Amino acid sequence: MIEDSVPLPGEDVSFMRAALSLAERAQGQGEVPVGAVLVHDGRIVGEGFNRPISTCDPTAHAEMVALREAAGHLGTYRLLNTTLYCTLEPCAMCAGGLVHARVARLVFGARDPKAGACGSVLNLLDARELNHRVVCTGGVLEEECGALLRAFFAARR
Repeated sequence: MIEDSVPLPGEDVSFMRAALSLAERAQGQGEVPVGAVLVHDGRIVGEGFNRPISTCDPTAHAEMVALREAAGHLGTYRLLNTTLYCTLEPCAMCAGGLVHARVARLVFGARDPKAGACGSVLNLLDARELNHRVVCTGGVLEEECGALLRAFFAARR
């Protein structure tokens, strides 16, 4: 279940701003502006922004890129005691990646009413059938994250 984050903890806002900066990099490269950072012990250990167009890789979502970088940095695919900050609610692929990597917590900005798999359309993070649950906080800097996405798609129309 998505927990609304009121009041916002300062650390969540700070790391979400780092993810927003990465989303702006994606936008600058013509990609959908989504950014993500993975945090362990108060430090960013992985970061990513959307790159499926430039890499011709349908799995190159911001979350997946951040998970891959963090796993390499930490030397393990089990990303225990980590938090992923992402500007957009993850899709089914990315939510599944969080579960398989054993990420402890997800914090996201804008909700995705069409493909969100962390509470909006479905919720893979809390599925009883799976062997891991991810605590989820949605809506951190939601207006800023959503505005970036809306502006990107408005310019494309």
